Amino acid sequence: MVKDKPNSIRIYDDEGFKRRAACICVRSDAETEVLLVTSSGRPDNWVVPGGGVEPGEEPSVTAIREVLEEAGVIGKLGRCLGVFEDREGKHRTLVYVMTVTRELAEWEESRLMGRKRQWFSLEDAMAQLARYKPNQRHYILQLRRSKQSKPDELSSKARVQLNRAASAR
Repeated sequence: MVKDKPNSIRIYDDEGFKRRAACICVRSDAETEVLLVTSSGRPDNWVVPGGGVEPGEEPSVTAIREVLEEAGVIGKLGRCLGVFEDREGKHRTLVYVMTVTRELAEWEESRLMGRKRQWFSLEDAMAQLARYKPNQRHYILQLRRSKQSKPDELSSKARVQLNRAASAR
């Protein structure tokens, strides 16, 4: 299902959940620091960069596009952490890990809306997300879990979620 929103088109899966993609941006392969951006609606709060999948767009492309628009960074897209469901917000977000290779001095949403970005330790990021987007803390928890397991090994739950997201296309 497709639904128009000013300046974008929202895509929904068969169960009525908005399809989204996001990236946990890390500074290095050590994955000890993550990049958060200020919320567009509440600039005192920090969030994980991400947004809606556009028609015909692969979620990995959405994740890369959203990170560039919202955080002004470019990097190497890595493993998928899984699909995270927010029943209250009625969306499902496919989350990837991106190792940042370049930070732009100025980017689209810094110019248009004054959006900021900042590096946080995993613990500090968890605390920031708890204030405004507590569901996004699960992305950080999965980052930690997946780092401890083999890089190519997805949990059975993540595999089921990926299959569900793929079948919704």
